[in-house]
Amino acid sequence: MKKSAKKAFAFLVITVSVFIIFSIGSVIGLFDYLEFKTYDLRVNIFANSNGPSDEIVAVILDQNSLDWARKTHGWGWPWPRAAYSDFIEYMKLGGAKSLAFDVLFTEHSVYGTADDAEFARAAQKFGRFMHSVHFSTQIGDSESMPSNANDKPLFNTINFGDFLQKFALDGKTRGQFPIPELVESAGALGSTVGLPDSDGVVRRLALFTLFDGKAVPIEAAASLILGGIAPNVSYDAGKKELVWDGRNIPVDKNGKTLLRFKGSDFDRYTPYPISLILQSAEAYQNGGTPELLPEDFKDKYVFFGYYAPGLYDTALTPISSMYPGMGTHITLMDNILQDDFTRETPIWLNLLALFTGIVLAAGLTIFPNKVYVSLGSLIVFIAVCVSVGFLAYANGWWLPIVAPLFGIIIAYLAATLYNYATEGSQKRFIKSAFSQYLSPTVIEQLLANPDQLKLGGERREISIFFSDIQGFSTISEKLDPATLTELLNDYLSFMTNIILDSGGTIDKYEGDAIIAFWNAPLTYPDHAARALGAALECQCALAEQQSFYEEKYEVRLITRIGLNTGLAVVGNMGSNKHFNYTMLGDSVNLAARLEGLNKQFGTYLMCTEKTFNEANSAVNHKQFFGRKLASVAVVGKKEPATVYQPLPQAVYRETLPILQKFDKARNLFYEGKFSEALPLFEEIIDSDRPAFFYAEQCRYYIERGGEWKGFWQATSK
Repeated sequence: MKKSAKKAFAFLVITVSVFIIFSIGSVIGLFDYLEFKTYDLRVNIFANSNGPSDEIVAVILDQNSLDWARKTHGWGWPWPRAAYSDFIEYMKLGGAKSLAFDVLFTEHSVYGTADDAEFARAAQKFGRFMHSVHFSTQIGDSESMPSNANDKPLFNTINFGDFLQKFALDGKTRGQFPIPELVESAGALGSTVGLPDSDGVVRRLALFTLFDGKAVPIEAAASLILGGIAPNVSYDAGKKELVWDGRNIPVDKNGKTLLRFKGSDFDRYTPYPISLILQSAEAYQNGGTPELLPEDFKDKYVFFGYYAPGLYDTALTPISSMYPGMGTHITLMDNILQDDFTRETPIWLNLLALFTGIVLAAGLTIFPNKVYVSLGSLIVFIAVCVSVGFLAYANGWWLPIVAPLFGIIIAYLAATLYNYATEGSQKRFIKSAFSQYLSPTVIEQLLANPDQLKLGGERREISIFFSDIQGFSTISEKLDPATLTELLNDYLSFMTNIILDSGGTIDKYEGDAIIAFWNAPLTYPDHAARALGAALECQCALAEQQSFYEEKYEVRLITRIGLNTGLAVVGNMGSNKHFNYTMLGDSVNLAARLEGLNKQFGTYLMCTEKTFNEANSAVNHKQFFGRKLASVAVVGKKEPATVYQPLPQAVYRETLPILQKFDKARNLFYEGKFSEALPLFEEIIDSDRPAFFYAEQCRYYIERGGEWKGFWQATSK
């Protein structure tokens, strides 16, 4: 075969192979995560290019409003619901088109039925008032529409066919509705559902949620219906659009509409504090000059929501990690009012862009066989690919750039490797060109394993950390929401800093609980030592902070920590619509159980033998101190685990005589010699909490007998 024919064959193989791999990867969502991030960059760059609609007004209950209400009216939190009556009446006086409350009132007022009645009266008198309803597959108290909600505006869906089911949640849907009095008084109910994309970011919303066979409009749509738009919506399958009152609203394959954010943050809508409106209403009623006139709200779509620390719900969006959830609904309404949408490009165009890039990259690399031509072309192709993607977004289109970008790079690398293998005289020159453009590590990884771009999990050994504050529920009851939030933020901050400084990864926060792990995604051979060192440092730092917490908050914070080292699956896990970088496995469950097991032994730090031994292994060049605490089978396990209580070096040396007595008594206990172990435990019972626990166990077996398994079986978490 001639040289030119060989090159043509290689070009064909590379082009077809790369195109097939990347086209399949694009269709199955292999590049979604990276594409989402480049999309978010485009959103941020162009967010301020178009102004928000002047038909929308946002009203917030912020910290200043809370302070004003407490000072002038003596309102604590929650406010009496009657407090919103003047606000509602002021909106009615001004002629607002609608008023949407992005707040769930699923419980009766703590101030009594009269408070609910006054709130309902004001809403019913206004008429164009919207209450929120939340749908979920996990929480909720209703599987059908309340009888008094059947007369509320719902979408009349036309020509949807099977596509209508895309608007239903996956699984058994439940609804959290306002209390009956508020449902009765509302002009409409609006859905709050805003499911994020697979990386946890909210980029799109559905116009309605299918619940109990009914199309319940989302907050933005419910407000527009109250403003006079007829609730008839049809689906144009050819154009992939919803047609509503002459408006064409693009949707994706799941029935969602991409949000085109207007501004780099929510403040672009200039939200008014509710305190300012209430003061204006009071001034107007008393014949004064209000700062905000009623006519300022004429023909406006008004949204109200909480915006104070610890109160408002937030959404992770392309423009902010703490964007108000209400802001996403306002953005959807803004897009509808201004007919300003972002549309996804059709798949055939995406594949054409991918194919064109691969053909040009492979062709201009193989045939000229000149490094400066292929490398220069690659740089140009990358620049064009990115530029076209950004230009398309500016004109209202989401054209994927990650798949074409990587397709171009991989085609270039594959063609260059072919040249390298067949053109020995230029091998060193090509290698030199590579090293100037991409790092050798990146090149080797992309060539050896393109699937590394795929999101998923991997099995590896990690060290796992679970912590929880003792008696946090009692602490929560003593403090108001703002103070509790401040306390919790301070505590979580210094604990988190210690974990991160040691190379740990925060899995999640669950209230006051911290869940973390070491050795993923970065690899640390000494991960057990890092985890144990961080746990000891957390306890030490908390002890140093106690005087501050006692003086400022009048509370003591005592944290229990459980540690384990073992194999687990680590990676991006969850549903096809939401996932997190987290861990799964028996090793994780054991660490969680050890955190709770501290309560029974009276300890505050417990780890498995594996964690303790690996932390003290020669590879770590560190020494940790502690005692063997127990052999125990935690809840859900039949086989026992040996657990240790790590101790600071100073504490260990100070209490060494007690620990030695404990070791002797513990050994007797596990030999089943309870009568011999009991007096030894009683000698140290006043100065050692675990000894108190074991003494109780000794008495139990001495007095009641029973089969002794050679280890202790935990009966509670």
